[in-house]
Amino acid sequence: MSFLSRMEQVAKSRKSNIVLALDFPFEKPENCSKLFSKAEKVLESVHEYICAVKFNHHLILPLGTFDGVQKLLEMVHDFGLLAIMDCKINDIGSTNQVIAEYYYAAGFDALIANPFIGWEEGLKPIFDVSRNLQRGVILLVYMSHKGASEGYGQTVIDPETGGKVLQYVLFARKALKYRAEGAVVGGTYPEKIREVYAILGEKVPIYSPGIGAQGGDVKAAIEAGARYLIVGRAITQAEDPSKAAKEIRDSAKRN
Repeated sequence: MSFLSRMEQVAKSRKSNIVLALDFPFEKPENCSKLFSKAEKVLESVHEYICAVKFNHHLILPLGTFDGVQKLLEMVHDFGLLAIMDCKINDIGSTNQVIAEYYYAAGFDALIANPFIGWEEGLKPIFDVSRNLQRGVILLVYMSHKGASEGYGQTVIDPETGGKVLQYVLFARKALKYRAEGAVVGGTYPEKIREVYAILGEKVPIYSPGIGAQGGDVKAAIEAGARYLIVGRAITQAEDPSKAAKEIRDSAKRN
C-alpha cells in the first residue's frame, strides 16, 4: 500500500489530521538521554490524537538515526502512526539516493525533499528509491517562516513555457507532475495554501506546518485547503501536551 493511502487510512481511523512535530529546545550533548525521555513522554501522552509524527534534524543530530531515533520510530509504529523525516533533501542525486536509503532503513515512511534541486540527478533518485520501497516523498512548496518569500516567493522563468511564474507555483506544479505524496505549504500563509490547492486539488495533499507557535490558524489553514496540520511547539512545549493535542485535534475536526 502506498504512503498516500496509508496516511488516509490512519487519519480516517484516528479521526485526526494532526501530524506531531517532535520539536524541543537545545539540550547539551550530555543531556541526550533527557531529550529522548521528553520525546518518549510526549509520544505516549498524545498518540491517540495524532495520525503521524514528523522528525527534524535537531532531534536526529543529538540522538542519532540508528540509536535513539530508531527507538522512537518503533514507538511511533507500535502506536499505529506513520513517521515523516523532515530532512529537506537538497543535494545531488547520488547523495540524495543514499540519504533516502538510510532514512528508510531506519524506518521512516516518508521524506520531505526540496524541489530546488530539479528532477534529473536531483529528485528522481529519491522518488525511485521511495517507489521501490512503497514509501512517500513530500515536496517543500512554501515554508512557514517570515523570510519564506525571499526564496519560495520569487518570480522565476518556467523552463517549459518560458513564462514568468512564482517559484512556489512552479513547485506546486512539479509536485503534481512528479506525483508526490504531499506538498508542504506553511499554515501561516492561508492565501498560499489556497493558491496551491487550486493547482493540486485532492490529488496531492497539503501538509501545513506553523500551526500554533508560529501563528498559523487551524480554521484558516483547513478552509484554504490543507489536509494535514503539522503542530510542534504548541504541543511539545505545552504544560499538558495531551490536553493541547486533543484541543487542536478537536478544533481541526470542527473545521
